[in-house]
Amino acid sequence: MSAMAFPVRALLTCLAVAVLAAGQAVAESWPGREWARQPVVPSAALAAFEAYAFPPRDEVERRGVRSDAVVAIRDGVLVYERYAAPTTEATPHLLWSISKSLLACLLGSAYGEGRFRLDDPAARYYPPLAAHPELRLRHLLNWTSGLAWEEDYEYAPLTSSVLAMLYTRGRKDMAGFAAQHAAGVAPGTRFSYSSGDSILLAATLKGMLVAGQYADYPWRALFEPLGITSAVWERDAAGTFVGASYAYMNARDLARVGLLMLRDGRWGERRLLPADWVAFNRAPVPGYRPRPEGLVPGGHWWLNLPLEGAPQPWPDVPADAFAALGHWGQALYVLPAERLVIVRFADDRDPSYRHNDFLRLARAAFVPGEAP
Repeated sequence: MSAMAFPVRALLTCLAVAVLAAGQAVAESWPGREWARQPVVPSAALAAFEAYAFPPRDEVERRGVRSDAVVAIRDGVLVYERYAAPTTEATPHLLWSISKSLLACLLGSAYGEGRFRLDDPAARYYPPLAAHPELRLRHLLNWTSGLAWEEDYEYAPLTSSVLAMLYTRGRKDMAGFAAQHAAGVAPGTRFSYSSGDSILLAATLKGMLVAGQYADYPWRALFEPLGITSAVWERDAAGTFVGASYAYMNARDLARVGLLMLRDGRWGERRLLPADWVAFNRAPVPGYRPRPEGLVPGGHWWLNLPLEGAPQPWPDVPADAFAALGHWGQALYVLPAERLVIVRFADDRDPSYRHNDFLRLARAAFVPGEAP
């Protein structure tokens, strides 16, 4: 072999890899002002999906599955869209607790700008937490603050911390109300889902920013780069975003957030979220012990992972799937193995709806080769 043979061969190999990578990048579809569209072909699988997702709607008793909207994106292309009146493609729908995962994306942008580290004390950015010096931002993102918070809803109105925060004595300064809760256990030692933790995160974000930056930060850092135009995010009387509950967005725009997460924080040629931030979102809460009734919590997202011998929560869905979920059936599903994002808005008022059944039928309808 000549002295030049190996370097030339190595150079050609590198060029081939670069060309392949460039081809893959070009092949990715990203939405501009509108989504590229390629509707799925009508089939028995699609009919079965629609029969589940959009049955005759009970507007009297409000029973059963009550989907307001479903949008499916595969490979960056809109393949399915359907609405139930009065919701339309333009309707900014209340996201409820999907707002928490949206807040996590917003904090990911701040993290990428070097504004904080996960192990920073939360009180550094929100001084009313000075009574909890061991509480870290990581703990708030994992819902392991240890604060004695009661996350009950209309089923236990007299003891619910979240109802008091949103509607009665805490509504004018929601983060201040959450910060007044005593420590129940040491931070980081027990998972307990808490809208209070999310509100405190929204307040810490304010402390990370220069005065005057906070009010438009979600738009500047996230919504405008993604091309989202329908977003509304309420703030309380203290000026803090209600990061636990009160963001609104139409289904097509929320799908953009799903595509961002599907592609590990990239948006076209721009990285909006660091890869290690998305990895943190998708990592199980340390020490979490599986519960039969729900998904595995991550960094303000929900995961479909089997843990400690327990089966994965949605058995008919790939284990790498993750989701943002909200009250009354709101859902943003991300299925990386199948390059699939699905948004569902709803008005479910009973437990009829099943995530696993919906996704099993969706995969059969939208992913070639999948059987129901």
